[in-house]
Amino acid sequence: MRDATKIIRSTLSRTVPGEPLHAGPVFAAPYHTPGDPSDTPYTYARSHNPTWTSLERSIAQMESGQFPSGESYRAHALVFASGMAACAAVFGAVLRPGDVVVLPSNAYYTARILLQEYFAQMGVVLRMAPTANNAQAQLLEGARLLWLESPSNPGMEICDIALLSEAAHRAGVLVAVDNTTPTPLGQLPLALGADFSVASDTKAMTGHSDLLIGHVATRDLELHAKVDQWRTLTGGVLGPMEAWLALRSIATLPLRLERACQNAQRIAEFLATRKEVVSVMYPGLPTHPGHDIAARQMRFFGPVLSFILRDKSAAETFLEKATLLTEATSFGGISTTAERRARWGGDAIGEGFIRLSAGCEAIEDLIEDMAQALDAI
Repeated sequence: MRDATKIIRSTLSRTVPGEPLHAGPVFAAPYHTPGDPSDTPYTYARSHNPTWTSLERSIAQMESGQFPSGESYRAHALVFASGMAACAAVFGAVLRPGDVVVLPSNAYYTARILLQEYFAQMGVVLRMAPTANNAQAQLLEGARLLWLESPSNPGMEICDIALLSEAAHRAGVLVAVDNTTPTPLGQLPLALGADFSVASDTKAMTGHSDLLIGHVATRDLELHAKVDQWRTLTGGVLGPMEAWLALRSIATLPLRLERACQNAQRIAEFLATRKEVVSVMYPGLPTHPGHDIAARQMRFFGPVLSFILRDKSAAETFLEKATLLTEATSFGGISTTAERRARWGGDAIGEGFIRLSAGCEAIEDLIEDMAQALDAI
């Protein structure tokens, strides 16, 4: 069965005559729990909820797949109140004082800050190297966790997940991949050897810019149990309404992601022809340094691209004149968004650096609009 069919069918309820195709959200804090609570599937909503279960099954199916050898595996997923709650759960479940974590120096800013300002202060040792050229491979000795992000955000750098996972496992190191940009439909970190696939499903996974949600997936039941315990103890849980909306949104992921990635490719190719653009960073371009690796490990190159204009003034003029680019942070929605990333600080990028997330509008309209905005610089 093809991916799109599996994803869409996974959001349906069981076939019961007279029942709705899509079950509604279950609102409950405690559940009826007579006798031994271990005999009851649901007891208290900080630990579990039937709507989570439906969503987690759908995500787990997406994260499941085959290794390059052809051997199949089954993934297990846990949902969280945000992508950062999912990141924190992996860090908290795995890392202890004295442990070493290897992460990209250009990884998502907030994940870096969480490790630097909290986990490092509690005794976790950080080692950092850029994403490009698989630089983390040189830092694995004695480490506990390797954290990867490919494509990186916002620089769109690529690393070889399979190569790094193999190197990490030889050194006894666990591997987690921030897979937010491509989603599991676009890239399967677990199939490439990672132990954890982590994502902010606020972005393309749910795709409507109206939810905060994240997930962690793993093949290993022991690791799954550790992350589950962290969620229960810390309470970074998802509301049932958000879980239900996410499940409804995921059904359109195949349509949204394919259209957005097609648009991103066309936009990147267009921008590469413009004299106002200093450089374009998108793994779908053959000129991208990581294109060959991305083509091997990604099924879609993702909806996000970055490009550089000459300075802050040029970037702000472009964003002001573009009428079809919504200036907003985050990415992966059905509407095309863009922003000058340096306004936030924290990343080693120039003042004219723009991150753009392609939406699902007609590509002809988007390119016409960007052309006139570039003409205004």
